[in-house]
Amino acid sequence: MIESMTGYGNGEASGNGITFTVELRSVNNRFLEISSRVPRSLSKRENEIRDVLRTKIARGKISLSANREDETDGELAISVDEHKAKSIHKMLNHLRKTVKSKETVKLEHLLHFSEIFESKEVEEDDDKEWKVFQKALANAADSLKTMRVKEGAELAKDMRGRVNGITSRLDTIEQLSKQRIPEERTRLQERIAQLVNDKSVIDNQRLELEIALLTDKLDVTEECVRFRSHNKFFLEALESKDSEGRKLNFMIQEMNREANTIGSKCNDVPIAHLVVGIKEELEKIREQLQNIE
Repeated sequence: MIESMTGYGNGEASGNGITFTVELRSVNNRFLEISSRVPRSLSKRENEIRDVLRTKIARGKISLSANREDETDGELAISVDEHKAKSIHKMLNHLRKTVKSKETVKLEHLLHFSEIFESKEVEEDDDKEWKVFQKALANAADSLKTMRVKEGAELAKDMRGRVNGITSRLDTIEQLSKQRIPEERTRLQERIAQLVNDKSVIDNQRLELEIALLTDKLDVTEECVRFRSHNKFFLEALESKDSEGRKLNFMIQEMNREANTIGSKCNDVPIAHLVVGIKEELEKIREQLQNIE
C-alpha cells in the first residue's frame, strides 16, 4: 500500500486524573527522524516514544508535541503559606511604622509577594502517566497513518495514469519504428546507387548484411518490451501491501534508461518528441516518489 510521508495526526487519552493531547506532523525524509517536545516528566521516555512510532511509521521526519492537563476537581494546584503571609504582613506593618505612614496594610499589598503561594506537590506514578501518554501517542500515530495512506492513494492514482500514458506512447513509438525500417532500407540503397555508378562493383551480400545491421539498430522492439515489463511491475508495486518507495525509485531509473536507449536509436523527429514526452512523465513520477514512504 502506497503511503505518503506528509501528514498530520492528533490523539487524546485520559486516565488517572491526567489528559494528554499529542500532535504529530510528518514531512519527507530519507530515514525515520523524530523530534519531540513533551512534558519534563516524560523526557526520560524518549527512546520508548521512538519505539512506539517505529512500529507504525517507517520513513519521514516526525515532529511530536504533547500537552498535559491535570484534573483537579475544581481545586487549585496552589496553596497559601500562612506562616509566610503573616511574616510579610508583620514586616509591612513594621515598615509602615518606621516611615510613619498612616496607610494601613491591605490584602493587595500582600499579593505582590509571590512567596506566600506554593505549588501543591502531587505524587506521580510514572507508569500510570506513561500508559495514558502511550495511548494518546498511539491514537495520534494511527490518525497520522490514516492521512498518509489517503494521500498515498491520491499519489498512486496520479502515477498510475502517467504510467498508462507512457505505455500508450510506447505503442506509437513501436509502430513508427517498424514503419521506418523499410523506408531506411530503400533510402540506403538509393544513396549507395548514387555514390557508385557501376552497380557490378557493389557486393550485394555485404550490402544486405549492412542493411540488416542497420535494421537491428533501428528496431526498438526489445526496448519497448522491457519498458512495458517495467511498467507492469511498477503498477503491481503500487498495489502492494508493503511500502515500496525504494523499489519504485529503482524501477523509474530503469524506465528512464530504456527511454534514453530508444531516443538514441531512433533518429526520427516524431519518435524523438514522444520520447521527450515520456521522459517528462518519468520526471513527474520521480518527483512524486520523493514523497512516498
